[in-house]
Amino acid sequence: MRPPATLPATGFNEVASCRSGIMLFPRHDMYVGASLRKYGEFSPGERVLFETIIRPRMVVLEIGANIGAHTVELARLVGTGGKVFAYEPQPLIFQVLCANLALNSCDNVRAFQTAIGAHEGSIKVPLLAPDRPNNYGGLSLSAQSVGEDVPMRRIDDLGLPHCHVIKLDLEGMEVEALLGAAATIRRDRPILYVEDDREARSAELRALLHDYGYRAYLHEPPLFEPHNFAGDPENLWPGVVSRNLLCLPAERGIVVNGLAEVTLA
Repeated sequence: MRPPATLPATGFNEVASCRSGIMLFPRHDMYVGASLRKYGEFSPGERVLFETIIRPRMVVLEIGANIGAHTVELARLVGTGGKVFAYEPQPLIFQVLCANLALNSCDNVRAFQTAIGAHEGSIKVPLLAPDRPNNYGGLSLSAQSVGEDVPMRRIDDLGLPHCHVIKLDLEGMEVEALLGAAATIRRDRPILYVEDDREARSAELRALLHDYGYRAYLHEPPLFEPHNFAGDPENLWPGVVSRNLLCLPAERGIVVNGLAEVTLA
């Protein structure tokens, strides 16, 4: 029997067999990569939630896709009749995203090395050294003055015929992305899954969601799940959770069981 495929130990990427399939990840990534290596999955509570809200044939936008730890699962959930549009501005991270889509035969995903914001133009993306520890998923592009110029677009200008779900993980730029999606949100009333872990911008974010006519529910899945894919009982991050809002159009009258509704206004 052939041994499992490996990558050179001198490189800055690794590969592992994970719940979603074969996944490539940066060797020195402190959270996403470390979780895939040890547990074979990342933030599994988010995956469980996606399984309850995403259906076949949906169109999903994933803004801030990182290396695709969730993108591959989103592709599976929407199926062959659906589509996932994934956006990741970091050059090396975008390469890994594309590799993971190819490794897992995700032909219903279109990936773009593009930032999403409130206006069309470009934005500086710092180049994090791949050979040293970093939180590649925690890089904020707000007020950056050095780095590589990467195109920035508005969701409203993407030319989407329709949109069912928008997932935003932009490290503090969620407000800008939502401002650039006003027409799309007004037209399609998609489900929104929005990171809300920047205290300085939380009130602004929640006020905008209220103005858009949404109800929001706090979703705080822990990074560690005892029943993880690898069956590893060691918790690398005791008490560490992702902080997100599941947002539903108020006019639908949907009540979410098991999650606390938060005040937006």
